[in-house]
Amino acid sequence: MPTPLPALRKQLAAGELKPVYLLAGEEHLLLLEAADALRARARELGYVEREVFDAEANFDWNQLAQSASAMSLFATRKLIDLRLPSGKPGKEGSAAIVEYCENPPPDTVLLITATQWSKAHETSWVAAVEKAGTFVPLWPLKPNELPDWIVQRMAMRGLKPTRDAIDALVERIEGNLLAAAQEIDKLALLQGDKPLDAATLEDLVADSARFDVFKLADAALAGDCARALRILAGLRAEGEQPVALLGWLLNQLQLLARLSNARVNLAAAFKAERIWPAREAVYRKALARADRTHWDACLVQAGRVDRIGKGRGAGNAWLELERLLVAVAQPRARLLTAQD
Repeated sequence: MPTPLPALRKQLAAGELKPVYLLAGEEHLLLLEAADALRARARELGYVEREVFDAEANFDWNQLAQSASAMSLFATRKLIDLRLPSGKPGKEGSAAIVEYCENPPPDTVLLITATQWSKAHETSWVAAVEKAGTFVPLWPLKPNELPDWIVQRMAMRGLKPTRDAIDALVERIEGNLLAAAQEIDKLALLQGDKPLDAATLEDLVADSARFDVFKLADAALAGDCARALRILAGLRAEGEQPVALLGWLLNQLQLLARLSNARVNLAAAFKAERIWPAREAVYRKALARADRTHWDACLVQAGRVDRIGKGRGAGNAWLELERLLVAVAQPRARLLTAQD
Protein backbone atom coordinates (compact mmCIF):
# COMPACT_ATOMS: atom_id res chain seq x y z
CA MET A 1 0.00 0.00 0.00
CA PRO A 2 1.28 3.51 -0.77
CA THR A 3 2.37 5.51 2.26
CA PRO A 4 0.82 8.97 2.83
CA LEU A 5 3.19 11.90 3.34
CA PRO A 6 2.29 12.39 7.06
CA ALA A 7 3.06 8.70 7.68
CA LEU A 8 6.46 9.15 6.01
CA ARG A 9 7.26 12.01 8.39
CA LYS A 10 6.43 9.80 11.39
CA GLN A 11 8.44 6.96 9.91
CA LEU A 12 11.52 9.16 9.47
CA ALA A 13 11.31 10.34 13.07
CA ALA A 14 10.83 6.86 14.47
CA GLY A 15 14.18 5.21 13.88
CA GLU A 16 16.12 3.37 11.20
CA LEU A 17 15.47 3.90 7.51
CA LYS A 18 14.10 1.29 5.16
CA PRO A 19 16.30 -0.02 2.32
CA VAL A 20 14.34 1.66 -0.51
CA TYR A 21 12.15 4.76 -0.89
CA LEU A 22 10.21 5.96 -3.91
CA LEU A 23 8.92 9.54 -3.75
CA ALA A 24 6.90 10.42 -6.84
CA GLY A 25 4.60 13.23 -7.88
CA GLU A 26 4.18 16.41 -9.88
CA GLU A 27 3.76 18.71 -6.87
CA HIS A 28 7.42 19.63 -6.83
CA LEU A 29 7.52 21.47 -3.51
CA LEU A 30 6.09 18.48 -1.63
CA LEU A 31 8.48 16.15 -3.44
CA LEU A 32 11.51 18.35 -2.81
CA GLU A 33 10.78 18.79 0.89
CA ALA A 34 10.04 15.09 1.42
CA ALA A 35 13.30 14.11 -0.30
CA ASP A 36 15.26 16.71 1.69
CA ALA A 37 13.76 15.41 4.94
CA LEU A 38 14.78 11.87 4.08
CA ARG A 39 18.32 12.94 3.16
CA ALA A 40 18.62 14.91 6.40
CA ARG A 41 17.49 11.92 8.43
CA ALA A 42 19.97 9.72 6.56
CA ARG A 43 22.82 12.06 7.51
CA GLU A 44 21.73 11.96 11.16
CA LEU A 45 21.90 8.17 11.05
CA GLY A 46 25.39 8.08 9.57
CA TYR A 47 24.67 7.76 5.86
CA VAL A 48 27.55 10.07 5.07
CA GLU A 49 28.47 8.81 1.60
CA ARG A 50 26.06 9.76 -1.20
CA GLU A 51 25.97 8.82 -4.87
CA VAL A 52 23.69 10.68 -7.27
CA PHE A 53 22.46 9.14 -10.54
CA ASP A 54 20.35 10.98 -13.12
CA ALA A 55 18.42 8.25 -14.93
CA GLU A 56 17.74 10.13 -18.13
CA ALA A 57 17.61 8.56 -21.61
CA ASN A 58 20.48 6.14 -22.30
CA PHE A 59 21.28 5.81 -18.59
CA ASP A 60 23.48 2.78 -17.87
CA TRP A 61 21.46 0.81 -15.32
CA ASN A 62 24.50 -1.34 -14.53
CA GLN A 63 25.66 1.61 -12.42
CA LEU A 64 22.94 0.85 -9.88
CA ALA A 65 24.15 -2.72 -9.32
CA GLN A 66 27.77 -1.59 -9.27
CA SER A 67 27.04 1.06 -6.65
CA ALA A 68 25.13 -1.46 -4.54
CA SER A 69 28.00 -3.94 -4.58
CA ALA A 70 30.86 -1.45 -4.14
CA MET A 71 32.55 -1.25 -0.76
CA SER A 72 32.45 2.16 0.87
CA LEU A 73 35.77 4.00 0.80
CA PHE A 74 35.01 5.52 4.19
CA ALA A 75 33.39 2.50 5.90
CA THR A 76 30.20 4.50 6.33
CA ARG A 77 26.60 4.01 5.40
CA LYS A 78 25.65 5.10 1.89
CA LEU A 79 22.67 6.83 0.25
CA ILE A 80 22.06 6.17 -3.45
CA ASP A 81 20.10 9.11 -4.86
CA LEU A 82 18.45 7.92 -8.09
CA ARG A 83 16.62 10.67 -9.98
CA LEU A 84 14.07 9.32 -12.46
CA PRO A 85 12.25 12.43 -13.80
CA SER A 86 9.91 10.59 -16.17
CA GLY A 87 8.97 7.93 -13.63
CA LYS A 88 9.49 5.36 -16.40
CA PRO A 89 12.71 3.35 -16.06
CA GLY A 90 11.94 1.23 -19.11
CA LYS A 91 12.36 -2.52 -19.36
CA GLU A 92 16.05 -2.54 -18.40
CA GLY A 93 15.60 -0.06 -15.58
CA SER A 94 12.57 -1.86 -14.17
CA ALA A 95 14.53 -5.11 -14.09
CA ALA A 96 17.48 -3.37 -12.40
CA ILE A 97 15.28 -1.85 -9.68
CA VAL A 98 13.42 -5.13 -9.08
CA GLU A 99 16.74 -6.99 -8.77
CA TYR A 100 18.04 -4.39 -6.32
CA CYS A 101 14.89 -4.60 -4.20
CA GLU A 102 15.03 -8.38 -4.04
CA ASN A 103 18.41 -8.23 -2.29
CA PRO A 104 19.16 -4.70 -1.05
CA PRO A 105 22.72 -4.27 0.27
CA PRO A 106 23.30 -3.59 3.97
CA ASP A 107 23.99 -0.07 5.27
CA THR A 108 22.62 1.41 2.04
CA VAL A 109 19.44 3.34 1.29
CA LEU A 110 18.16 3.78 -2.26
CA LEU A 111 16.09 6.95 -2.75
CA ILE A 112 14.22 7.14 -6.07
CA THR A 113 12.50 10.42 -6.97
CA ALA A 114 10.20 10.97 -9.96
CA THR A 115 8.69 14.31 -10.99
CA GLN A 116 6.17 12.88 -13.46
CA TRP A 117 3.59 10.46 -12.09
CA SER A 118 0.20 8.88 -12.58
CA LYS A 119 -1.47 5.61 -11.64
CA ALA A 120 -0.23 4.21 -14.96
CA HIS A 121 3.35 4.40 -13.64
CA GLU A 122 2.62 1.94 -10.86
CA THR A 123 3.87 -1.28 -12.47
CA SER A 124 5.91 -4.25 -11.23
CA TRP A 125 8.99 -2.27 -10.22
CA VAL A 126 6.88 -0.04 -7.95
CA ALA A 127 5.44 -3.17 -6.32
CA ALA A 128 9.01 -4.36 -5.71
CA VAL A 129 9.84 -1.03 -4.05
CA GLU A 130 6.76 -1.30 -1.80
CA LYS A 131 7.73 -4.83 -0.78
CA ALA A 132 11.29 -3.81 0.13
CA GLY A 133 10.64 -0.31 1.41
CA THR A 134 8.27 2.65 1.09
CA PHE A 135 6.40 4.23 -1.81
CA VAL A 136 5.04 7.76 -1.25
CA PRO A 137 2.89 9.25 -4.06
CA LEU A 138 2.68 13.04 -3.78
CA TRP A 139 -0.48 14.18 -5.58
CA PRO A 140 -1.27 17.88 -6.12
CA LEU A 141 -3.46 19.26 -3.35
CA LYS A 142 -7.15 19.55 -4.09
CA PRO A 143 -8.68 23.03 -3.66
CA ASN A 144 -10.40 21.99 -0.42
CA GLU A 145 -7.07 20.66 0.98
CA LEU A 146 -5.11 23.85 0.38
CA PRO A 147 -6.43 25.88 3.38
CA ASP A 148 -5.41 23.17 5.87
CA TRP A 149 -1.96 22.95 4.26
CA ILE A 150 -1.54 26.71 4.62
CA VAL A 151 -2.72 26.61 8.24
CA GLN A 152 -0.17 23.91 9.10
CA ARG A 153 2.67 25.69 7.33
CA MET A 154 1.83 29.03 8.94
CA ALA A 155 1.75 27.36 12.36
CA MET A 156 5.21 25.89 11.72
CA ARG A 157 6.47 29.43 11.03
CA GLY A 158 4.83 30.86 14.16
CA LEU A 159 2.16 32.84 12.33
CA LYS A 160 -1.28 33.47 13.82
CA PRO A 161 -3.65 34.09 10.89
CA THR A 162 -7.37 34.73 10.98
CA ARG A 163 -9.64 32.62 8.79
CA ASP A 164 -10.07 35.59 6.45
CA ALA A 165 -6.29 35.85 6.07
CA ILE A 166 -6.05 32.17 5.14
CA ASP A 167 -8.82 32.54 2.57
CA ALA A 168 -7.11 35.62 1.11
CA LEU A 169 -3.82 33.76 0.67
CA VAL A 170 -5.58 30.77 -0.90
CA GLU A 171 -7.17 33.06 -3.48
CA ARG A 172 -3.93 34.86 -4.25
CA ILE A 173 -1.66 31.84 -4.75
CA GLU A 174 -4.29 29.81 -6.73
CA GLY A 175 -2.76 26.41 -5.95
CA ASN A 176 0.88 27.44 -6.36
CA LEU A 177 2.48 25.77 -3.31
CA LEU A 178 5.94 27.15 -4.00
CA ALA A 179 4.56 30.69 -4.11
CA ALA A 180 2.58 29.99 -0.93
CA ALA A 181 5.68 28.73 0.87
CA GLN A 182 7.66 31.80 -0.18
CA GLU A 183 4.90 34.18 0.92
CA ILE A 184 4.51 32.41 4.27
CA ASP A 185 8.26 32.65 4.90
CA LYS A 186 8.11 36.37 4.07
CA LEU A 187 5.11 36.87 6.35
CA ALA A 188 6.95 35.13 9.19
CA LEU A 189 9.79 37.64 8.85
CA LEU A 190 7.56 40.70 8.52
CA GLN A 191 4.73 39.80 10.90
CA GLY A 192 6.28 37.45 13.45
CA ASP A 193 3.82 36.15 16.04
CA LYS A 194 1.48 39.14 15.82
CA PRO A 195 -2.10 38.37 14.74
CA LEU A 196 -2.40 38.35 10.95
CA ASP A 197 -5.68 39.50 9.42
CA ALA A 198 -6.73 39.65 5.76
CA ALA A 199 -6.06 43.39 5.40
CA THR A 200 -2.49 43.03 6.68
CA LEU A 201 -1.91 40.02 4.46
CA GLU A 202 -3.15 41.93 1.40
CA ASP A 203 -0.61 44.66 2.12
CA LEU A 204 2.30 42.25 2.54
CA VAL A 205 1.70 39.53 -0.05
CA ALA A 206 2.28 39.73 -3.78
CA ASP A 207 -0.32 38.22 -6.11
CA SER A 208 1.25 34.89 -7.09
CA ALA A 209 -1.75 33.21 -8.74
CA ARG A 210 -0.82 30.90 -11.60
CA PHE A 211 -3.58 31.54 -14.08
CA ASP A 212 -3.64 29.33 -17.15
CA VAL A 213 -6.15 27.95 -19.62
CA PHE A 214 -5.92 24.45 -18.14
CA LYS A 215 -7.03 25.66 -14.71
CA LEU A 216 -9.71 27.72 -16.42
CA ALA A 217 -11.19 24.67 -18.14
CA ASP A 218 -10.87 22.45 -15.08
CA ALA A 219 -12.66 24.95 -12.85
CA ALA A 220 -15.57 25.18 -15.29
CA LEU A 221 -15.76 21.39 -15.74
CA ALA A 222 -15.75 20.95 -11.96
CA GLY A 223 -18.77 23.26 -11.69
CA ASP A 224 -16.80 25.94 -9.82
CA CYS A 225 -18.20 28.96 -11.65
CA ALA A 226 -16.75 31.60 -9.30
CA ARG A 227 -13.24 30.21 -9.64
CA ALA A 228 -13.50 29.92 -13.42
CA LEU A 229 -14.55 33.56 -13.72
CA ARG A 230 -11.78 34.63 -11.33
CA ILE A 231 -9.17 32.79 -13.42
CA LEU A 232 -10.60 34.35 -16.58
CA ALA A 233 -10.28 37.81 -15.01
CA GLY A 234 -6.67 37.03 -14.11
CA LEU A 235 -5.87 35.90 -17.65
CA ARG A 236 -7.49 39.02 -19.05
CA ALA A 237 -5.41 41.19 -16.71
CA GLU A 238 -2.29 39.38 -17.92
CA GLY A 239 -3.05 40.42 -21.51
CA GLU A 240 -4.54 37.20 -22.90
CA GLN A 241 -7.14 37.38 -25.66
CA PRO A 242 -10.42 35.40 -25.81
CA VAL A 243 -9.56 33.54 -29.03
CA ALA A 244 -6.22 32.38 -27.59
CA LEU A 245 -8.03 30.89 -24.59
CA LEU A 246 -10.52 28.92 -26.67
CA GLY A 247 -8.23 26.16 -27.95
CA TRP A 248 -8.09 23.91 -24.89
CA LEU A 249 -11.62 24.78 -23.80
CA LEU A 250 -12.91 23.79 -27.24
CA ASN A 251 -10.93 20.55 -27.03
CA GLN A 252 -12.60 19.73 -23.71
CA LEU A 253 -16.10 20.55 -24.99
CA GLN A 254 -15.61 18.32 -28.03
CA LEU A 255 -14.40 15.54 -25.72
CA LEU A 256 -17.49 15.93 -23.51
CA ALA A 257 -19.74 15.78 -26.56
CA ARG A 258 -18.13 12.49 -27.60
CA LEU A 259 -18.27 11.06 -24.08
CA SER A 260 -21.97 11.96 -23.86
CA ASN A 261 -22.63 9.37 -26.56
CA ALA A 262 -21.02 6.63 -24.46
CA ARG A 263 -22.80 7.00 -21.13
CA VAL A 264 -23.62 3.28 -21.01
CA ASN A 265 -19.95 2.31 -21.10
CA LEU A 266 -17.95 5.29 -19.95
CA ALA A 267 -15.02 3.13 -18.84
CA ALA A 268 -14.46 1.95 -22.40
CA ALA A 269 -14.86 5.51 -23.69
CA PHE A 270 -12.26 6.82 -21.25
CA LYS A 271 -9.88 4.11 -22.39
CA ALA A 272 -10.52 4.88 -26.06
CA GLU A 273 -9.90 8.59 -25.43
CA ARG A 274 -6.74 7.75 -23.46
CA ILE A 275 -7.95 9.64 -20.40
CA TRP A 276 -5.87 9.06 -17.28
CA PRO A 277 -7.79 7.55 -14.34
CA ALA A 278 -6.96 10.64 -12.28
CA ARG A 279 -8.87 12.78 -14.79
CA GLU A 280 -11.97 10.60 -15.05
CA ALA A 281 -13.72 12.18 -12.05
CA VAL A 282 -13.58 15.64 -13.68
CA TYR A 283 -15.42 14.43 -16.77
CA ARG A 284 -17.89 12.27 -14.85
CA LYS A 285 -18.87 15.30 -12.79
CA ALA A 286 -19.42 17.43 -15.88
CA LEU A 287 -21.34 14.70 -17.71
CA ALA A 288 -23.66 14.26 -14.73
CA ARG A 289 -24.78 17.87 -15.07
CA ALA A 290 -25.88 17.88 -18.71
CA ASP A 291 -26.55 15.82 -21.82
CA ARG A 292 -25.16 15.89 -25.35
CA THR A 293 -27.56 18.65 -26.41
CA HIS A 294 -26.07 21.01 -23.85
CA TRP A 295 -22.46 20.34 -24.86
CA ASP A 296 -23.39 20.89 -28.49
CA ALA A 297 -24.90 24.25 -27.47
CA CYS A 298 -21.67 25.09 -25.66
CA LEU A 299 -19.74 24.35 -28.85
CA VAL A 300 -22.03 26.77 -30.70
CA GLN A 301 -21.31 29.41 -28.05
CA ALA A 302 -17.57 28.77 -28.41
CA GLY A 303 -17.93 29.43 -32.13
CA ARG A 304 -19.66 32.72 -31.32
CA VAL A 305 -16.76 33.76 -29.08
CA ASP A 306 -14.30 32.87 -31.83
CA ARG A 307 -16.10 34.90 -34.48
CA ILE A 308 -16.45 37.97 -32.29
CA GLY A 309 -12.83 37.72 -31.14
CA LYS A 310 -11.70 37.63 -34.79
CA GLY A 311 -13.85 40.60 -35.74
CA ARG A 312 -16.30 38.51 -37.75
CA GLY A 313 -19.27 39.05 -35.46
CA ALA A 314 -20.88 41.73 -33.32
CA GLY A 315 -20.65 41.67 -29.55
CA ASN A 316 -18.24 41.53 -26.62
CA ALA A 317 -15.98 38.45 -26.82
CA TRP A 318 -15.10 38.58 -23.11
CA LEU A 319 -18.76 38.71 -22.09
CA GLU A 320 -19.61 35.80 -24.39
CA LEU A 321 -16.67 33.80 -23.01
CA GLU A 322 -17.94 34.46 -19.48
CA ARG A 323 -21.37 33.19 -20.56
CA LEU A 324 -19.75 30.06 -21.98
CA LEU A 325 -17.91 29.33 -18.74
CA VAL A 326 -21.07 29.83 -16.69
CA ALA A 327 -22.94 27.48 -18.99
CA VAL A 328 -20.22 24.81 -18.67
CA ALA A 329 -20.12 25.13 -14.88
CA GLN A 330 -23.84 25.63 -14.30
CA PRO A 331 -25.94 24.22 -17.17
CA ARG A 332 -29.19 25.06 -15.37
CA ALA A 333 -28.33 28.76 -15.48
CA ARG A 334 -29.33 28.64 -19.19
CA LEU A 335 -27.25 31.67 -20.07
CA LEU A 336 -26.64 30.59 -23.63
CA THR A 337 -28.74 32.45 -26.12
CA ALA A 338 -30.53 30.83 -29.00
CA GLN A 339 -29.09 33.22 -31.53
CA ASP A 340 -26.09 32.23 -33.63
